[in-house]
Amino acid sequence: MEGLGNNCLDNPAINGVVVNARDITYRKLIEAQLLHTKKMEAIGALAAGIAHDFNNILMGIQGYVSLLLIKIDTVHPDFEKLISIQSLVQSGADLTGKLLGFARGGQYEVKPTDLNELISKTINLFGRTKKEIGIHQKYQEKLWTVEVDRTQIEQVLLNLYVNAWQAMPHGGNIYVETENITTDHLDQAMNLKTGDYVKIKIADTGSGMDNETRQRVFEPFFSTKEKGRGIGLGLASAYGIIKEHGGTIDVTSEVGQGTVFIIYLPASKKEIPKETYASKTILKGTETILLVDDEETIINVCRDILITLGYNVYIARNGQEAINIYKTNKDKIDIIILDMIMPGLSGEETYNQLKLINPEVRVMLAIGYSINNQAKKIMENGCRVFIQKPFRIEDLSQKLREIIDR
Repeated sequence: MEGLGNNCLDNPAINGVVVNARDITYRKLIEAQLLHTKKMEAIGALAAGIAHDFNNILMGIQGYVSLLLIKIDTVHPDFEKLISIQSLVQSGADLTGKLLGFARGGQYEVKPTDLNELISKTINLFGRTKKEIGIHQKYQEKLWTVEVDRTQIEQVLLNLYVNAWQAMPHGGNIYVETENITTDHLDQAMNLKTGDYVKIKIADTGSGMDNETRQRVFEPFFSTKEKGRGIGLGLASAYGIIKEHGGTIDVTSEVGQGTVFIIYLPASKKEIPKETYASKTILKGTETILLVDDEETIINVCRDILITLGYNVYIARNGQEAINIYKTNKDKIDIIILDMIMPGLSGEETYNQLKLINPEVRVMLAIGYSINNQAKKIMENGCRVFIQKPFRIEDLSQKLREIIDR
C-alpha cells in the first residue's frame, strides 16, 4: 500500500492494517454552495450600490421631463422628444430593476397570489409571439397561495422563457408545471427550511449547458450570447428575486439534453385580494408635505413637482432633521415622503421615531432600493403606501391622494 512502505508491510510485528475512509462528497457540495452564496451576496451588494445611484439619476431626469410635459401640449415641436426621453428613462428603470432584483432588493409590493393564474398568463402571452415553440402546461389543482411581488415574479418567469427559447433556435418545447410540496426536514442541498412550498418547474428541449456554464448561470454579466444580444442580468436577477421572496431556484442541465429550472416559493394561508385599478389623472392638493431625502437632485426635482401640484413643502436632508422638523410642525404637516436609504438614521429608524412622536403619522415611502427587507418591515409596522423611483408626476399625485383622502 502506497505510503506505508515495503519495510512496514514486511515487519512481522504488524499483523494487519486498518484503513478508515469517509465519503465527503456531500460536505464538499455544501461547502461549494456556501462559497457560491457568499460570492453572489458580495456581487449583489456591489450591484445594489450601482443601482441605487443610477436610480437617483433617473429620478432627476424623469422628474424634470414630467414637469415639462404638463406645461406643453401635444402639438409642441418638442413634445415627442420629451416622450422619447421618458421612454428611455423607463428602459433605464427596467435595467435598474434587474440589478435590484439580483441584489435582493426587488421585492416591493407583496400580495397573496395564485401562481397558476400568473404562470398561465405569462406563458400563453409568450407562446403567442413564439409560434415555433410548443407550450405544455400542467397545473396542480387547488395550488397553495404564495405572497409575492407579482411584477417581479413575472420578470423571473419571462427571463426563464426567453432563456429556453434562445436555447432552441430551430424550435422545441417548453414545459411548465406547478405542484404543492411539503418538506418535513431541512433540505441543505436546496437550502429549504421545513414547511409548505409551491414548486414551479420550467423545462425545455434546447441545447442544454455544460457543467461550467451551469455553475455560473446565475452570475451577473455572465452570458454565453454573442456581443450585443444580452448583458447577462436576466438569470442573475431571477436568482436575487427568488431569494428575496424566501424561496430558492436551482438548475439542472446537460449538453444536448435540455435544461430544467426548479423554483420553490413559501406557501401562504392568506386569501387573494381582488384587483382594483386607479386612473392616471393628475390630482392636485393644498396640504403640507415634509419631503425627506439626502440627495440634492431628488430634493430639487420633487420639491418642484410638489409645488406644481399645489402643496406646501418642508425639506429635510436626513432622518434627524426630519424628526426635528416634525416635532416642531407636526400640526401643520399632513404627510411625509420618506426616502429609504439615508446616512445616519435609516428610513426604518426615522419612521419608528416619527411613530413615537405621532402614532397616526402618515408616511409614504419613496423606494429606489431596499436592504434586508427594510421596506417590508416599515409596511408591516403601519405604513401602507409607497412609490417606486423613478416615478412620474401622475403616479405621485395619485399616491398622495390615496393616503391623504383615506
